[in-house]
Amino acid sequence: AATKIKSYENYFSQSGYGYGERIALLLGNSVEHYLVKLAANNLGISVVPLNPDSSKSEIIYILNDSNSVLLITNKNHSQLASSVKDKLETSILIVNIEEFSKSLPASKTPIQKVVVTHNSEASLLYTSGTTGKPKGCILSHEYELMCGDSYRSAGPPVGLKVNQDRVYNPLPSFHINAGILTLFGCILTGNCLIQPARFSSNNWWIDIKETQATVFHYLGVIISVLLQNEKTSDIKPNSLRLGLGAGVEPTLHQSFEKKYKIPLIEVWGMTEMCRILTANEEPRMIHTRAMGKPRLDLEIKIVDDNDKDVPIGTEGEMLVRYSAESPRKGAFSGYLGNENETENAWRGGWFHTGDTVVMDSRNILYFVDRKKNIIRRSGENIAAAEIENCMMEHSSVLEVACLAAPDDIREEEVLACIVLRKNKLSNHKTAKTLFNHVYNRLAYFKAPGWILFVEKLPITGTQKILKHNIFEKNENPLERPGIIDLRKLKIRKTI
Repeated sequence: AATKIKSYENYFSQSGYGYGERIALLLGNSVEHYLVKLAANNLGISVVPLNPDSSKSEIIYILNDSNSVLLITNKNHSQLASSVKDKLETSILIVNIEEFSKSLPASKTPIQKVVVTHNSEASLLYTSGTTGKPKGCILSHEYELMCGDSYRSAGPPVGLKVNQDRVYNPLPSFHINAGILTLFGCILTGNCLIQPARFSSNNWWIDIKETQATVFHYLGVIISVLLQNEKTSDIKPNSLRLGLGAGVEPTLHQSFEKKYKIPLIEVWGMTEMCRILTANEEPRMIHTRAMGKPRLDLEIKIVDDNDKDVPIGTEGEMLVRYSAESPRKGAFSGYLGNENETENAWRGGWFHTGDTVVMDSRNILYFVDRKKNIIRRSGENIAAAEIENCMMEHSSVLEVACLAAPDDIREEEVLACIVLRKNKLSNHKTAKTLFNHVYNRLAYFKAPGWILFVEKLPITGTQKILKHNIFEKNENPLERPGIIDLRKLKIRKTI
């Protein structure tokens, strides 16, 4: 690997690329993605990973916003790369990795003779943009190394064992999880990163058995799909010791561990913060959405909308920092071109995560929802994730996204957009069945007042639902044909 990295590094230098430039990578999940990244970083060049499943407009936005001078792609994605070239605000050089040594175009920017330091930019990662335009997060070399260190230093059984672990990560290379956390965690411990081209439920257990993986990474949707795939339900490679991920629904969490006897360790992390939290201490509270405790190098407090501390056991926004003396140590360097938003996120010396959580008397943190996904109905705060998790327990539901719909009387009402396993069941009877499913399990006001059956939901490359793309910008969701009004069924329960 070092030989190949040095080779790429020499090609960059000979073609005039150097410190301060940014290059975009459209290589998918490939070995080249990582080798090129490390070669570029050695010269002080920052990399901008691109999602191959992005639309043309999304890629154009990132290339323009990042001011990338070079786009490196491969034969699988060259057509997409070429299609955006003429639509950019400034010209960009494009090269296929297969022809890198022969046709790397010369840089148009004079090389800066600057020494690479821990503060130098290593990557520019764009947030998923689930609620708006993606933001470019500037990540330093220190950030990336500390990110890997937070993995290797996590408590048992999570911490990687030197020269003994093989980590199977099906998540995309352009994402923080595989592209930085796992990559540098493996580098710092002399371990192996195993990465398939993309997640496949049919190949999952086969891949793990062939590669003798000891750890796998997951998202909640992956666990859901694996439990539904009966073809490989009895396969359990002996090499595995744990799964590491986030967002598994508690009922599925319990079902998976009971079936496979493999612990799923829930994690909290975000692009802006290099350190992760892990729910690794027993009891792991797998019947809840527990996500760990504060670390020695990650202080946490829970506050209300006025940034005032809330009592133990009360929902609030999670704020994080390294310490009072050095709150931003190891965190992202800022949002590209948006100092005001960066400073607002760090107001009061704490980073505002936007996550609504609860901390109990033992300092265990429980994820509730993203703050922006809280629905405010008649003075009650309703977490969209709680309703979504409840609905996912019903056998007819494949996917669901809950949103806030405007309501003249109650401020907001719960709107559930649902993808069914069998589309032919998209009718009022099914809607009422799903309403009752929630109504009988949660507080009456949390049941959906509106249900809309859809064929599919828009998602990001990391399988997050793009809620702001379900409806057009100025569209009133309550005017969408086929929407079902269930508000009259929301009757306060009597004892």
